[in-house]
Amino acid sequence: MNENVNSGKAMDNGQSAGVQEQQVYVLQNAGQPIYGQPGQGQQAYGQPCPKPQTKQTENLKKHFGILGPACVLYSCFYALCMYKNGGGIAYSFFLAGSLWFYCFCLKKLEISLKKDSVFYIVSILLLGLSTFCTADERIIAMNRAGVWVLTISFLLHQFYKDRNWTFGRYVGYVIAAVFGSLGEIARPFLDLAAHRRSRGKKGRGIAIYVFTGIILGIPLFCVIWLLLMSADTIFYNITYDITEKLLMGTGLEDCFGVLFMIIFMFFLAYCIMAYLCKKTFSEEYRERKRTEAVLAITILAPVMVLYLVFCGIQIVFLFLGKMTLDGYTYAEYARSGFFQLLVVCIINLILVLAGHAYFKESKALKGMLTVVSACTYIMIASSAYRMILYIQHYYLTFLRIFVLWALVVLFILLTGVIISIYKKSFPLFRYSMVVVTLCYLALSFSHPDYWIAKWNLANMGHFSESDFEEERAYRTAGYNDYRYLAGLSADAAPVLAEFLKEEGFSLEELEEAVAQELESTGKEFFSRYEVFGGSKGEEKSWGNYYLWNLSEAYKSMGIRGFNLSTFIGYRLIQ
Repeated sequence: MNENVNSGKAMDNGQSAGVQEQQVYVLQNAGQPIYGQPGQGQQAYGQPCPKPQTKQTENLKKHFGILGPACVLYSCFYALCMYKNGGGIAYSFFLAGSLWFYCFCLKKLEISLKKDSVFYIVSILLLGLSTFCTADERIIAMNRAGVWVLTISFLLHQFYKDRNWTFGRYVGYVIAAVFGSLGEIARPFLDLAAHRRSRGKKGRGIAIYVFTGIILGIPLFCVIWLLLMSADTIFYNITYDITEKLLMGTGLEDCFGVLFMIIFMFFLAYCIMAYLCKKTFSEEYRERKRTEAVLAITILAPVMVLYLVFCGIQIVFLFLGKMTLDGYTYAEYARSGFFQLLVVCIINLILVLAGHAYFKESKALKGMLTVVSACTYIMIASSAYRMILYIQHYYLTFLRIFVLWALVVLFILLTGVIISIYKKSFPLFRYSMVVVTLCYLALSFSHPDYWIAKWNLANMGHFSESDFEEERAYRTAGYNDYRYLAGLSADAAPVLAEFLKEEGFSLEELEEAVAQELESTGKEFFSRYEVFGGSKGEEKSWGNYYLWNLSEAYKSMGIRGFNLSTFIGYRLIQ
């Protein structure tokens, strides 16, 4: 009897427990309908629920009727400004339009613009202004890369509370945001379908149908058009003549190029926004499991001793100049090894960052990292000093200026790393972002080609005494790298224009000579280096080559590609 009662109670307890579990499960999945029973292809009881959609994702779907067409207009604006146009004034307008577009999308997603985001906005606009003011293709390429990094960082800063992110996490999230957006390629179509369902009443979705028809119909129209053109010669000729007149000389390949840019930018802009709306990155501070400091101390100890010996040699041999090595003069010794030292400085920066981030705190480890950092300062000074001496003997190039700039940036970054060793709350990534951005803006607006031309021309034909005969033989004629001068951009025109005039080079005479050559031969010799007096030697031809390239750049830049440096340079050479 008691056994039956006990068993009945156990059954009641088991049933009640099961009911409680089911109730708990239902409560945990409130708002998420469950269909079927476990084992029927549906979610089993007790299994984790799908991650609920974020508020930003819901807003993205809710406002697709506005954000979708806005992305289309933005992509058209991108193609208008950037098709076959690497720089110029149109790029500045594109960046301003891009910032307005992102701010508009953030407002629709109910994300307020943060005060410190002004730094990203101003920096992006300044890079656009720099692109408009320089004709140096290397600077323009780096400007565009910098704009891309700053834009992704700006969006991450807006979507997340990134104050607790470490340097490594921030860099990883920037990369993950770029590649993660590729997985959202279907989101515009899914959000379009969701938006249609949310409209409810029939007839309200006419604009959506039109939008879908345009997106799907344009590629189909182009494919059929190409097939028909290849199928009939008469139809091809008629089509080509019509498009030639309507587009004022623009070929069919340009039409498809513009179309590709529109489609590409539409998906890129929307997919990045959709991926960030999912809030896949953690905002919380995560204390990583650190390795024992003994491992780092064991690794760094011999390296630190090696650095101390090396830095002692730098101080005695290079900075004080009190010793001379057999077979080497002081000048020859000083002008070697700066690139190797630059690489070592970068390695040291990584070592100090890794030692601080992945190993447990230790006074001994902090002391060793500080010593390595101090040795890195000496190596930076040694590399910079060697480069300056090298420039004094072999003059300026863009690479040599860039190396000096990189050493200055490393010096400032290393200071921030040392501070972060002793102060945990130091925002190292923000510090690094500000330092690199400001230093690069200084480089971008400095017009390196201008200083290269000014320094090198000042040393043309100049001779300075040297310590060895090989140097004397090279320096007798002074600077004579005419081919390098001929390849400088329009940024160097304020220096080169007057010099070329004094040397007898004239753009007007050059154009007349080329016109006569073309009329007599019918060949486009102006694209060859030898035409401009190449048979007489580089000294007689480099000026004509520079004048012709600058003139052609001015005539071909158009309205979208209008560049201030090219415009000023052309006026000067006239």
